[in-house]
This record gives sequence, structure tokens and C-alpha cells, in this order.
Amino acid sequence: MPDLDELKRLRRSRDRMDREFAQPLDVPALARTALMSPAHFSRRFRDAYGETPYAYLMTRRIERAKALLRRGDMSVTDACFAVGCTSLGSFSARFTEIVGETPSAYRARDHSALRPLGLCEVMVITRPRKAGWSSRPRDAGPREQAGPSLQQSGLQHSGL
Repeated sequence: MPDLDELKRLRRSRDRMDREFAQPLDVPALARTALMSPAHFSRRFRDAYGETPYAYLMTRRIERAKALLRRGDMSVTDACFAVGCTSLGSFSARFTEIVGETPSAYRARDHSALRPLGLCEVMVITRPRKAGWSSRPRDAGPREQAGPSLQQSGLQHSGL
């Protein structure tokens, strides 16, 4: 079990991935942020967060790409490069693996049901799920197309 100081340093690296997802980040750079060797950082990150640093970063990139593609004014290629991916093929394969449909199919789908929802609600509803959580992608299919209610998404309306 990591100690609190180590968890703070791991969180610093995770926060860096959240902020700088579009920048070229690699394990050695993230390990330096956490003041650890790359191998130790990778092991401890996986122990603390249940996935490798690369998997975490790619999930964040796919999450941001989904938001760009929902707008409808950006091509898949432009979204790929905007989120920091350098290979369209790898991006498309990872997007399909995480989301359950190709980036082109996701972009072409009707996302109008999400427009009346607040940004925080959309982020929760459309957040990519980790492998094994569900056989159905969280934001695919009839629920999103029919307009997810706050009850269906597990959210409570805060009145804000």
C-alpha cells in the first residue's frame, strides 16, 4: 500500500495527465513529476489507480476526443491530433476499444439529447468505462439517443 507522500506524488502525475493530455507525455516524464524511476512509477501508478499510466492517459484523450467529435465541426483526424495522439490508426483502434464504436460512427451519431444537460452531467454520462465494467458502452445506444434522465444516469439534480 502506498504511503500518503507517494500518493500525493502519483496524483501530481495523474493531474498532469488530466491537464496536459494533448502534450507529448511519456512514462519517464510523468515519473519525473512523481519523483520516481519510470519502472517504479508504472508499478505504483497501476497499484494505486488500477491501470497503467498509458491506459489512463489514453482514456483521458479519448474522453476529450469524444467531446470534440460530439460538436460535429471537427474531423476524426483533427480530433486525433488535437488530443495529442500521433497515429490515426492507433487512435481509432483505442477509441473503438474503449467506446465500442469507431470515431466516425460516434461523430455521425445524433448527440442532440445531451445538449440540455449541464457540462458536468454530460461528462459523467459520456465518460469512457474501463474494460470489464459493462459489455455496453456507457454512452452508446438508446439511452443517450432518447435523452438520458438524471435518474437513468445515476445523477441527482443539484438545482445549480
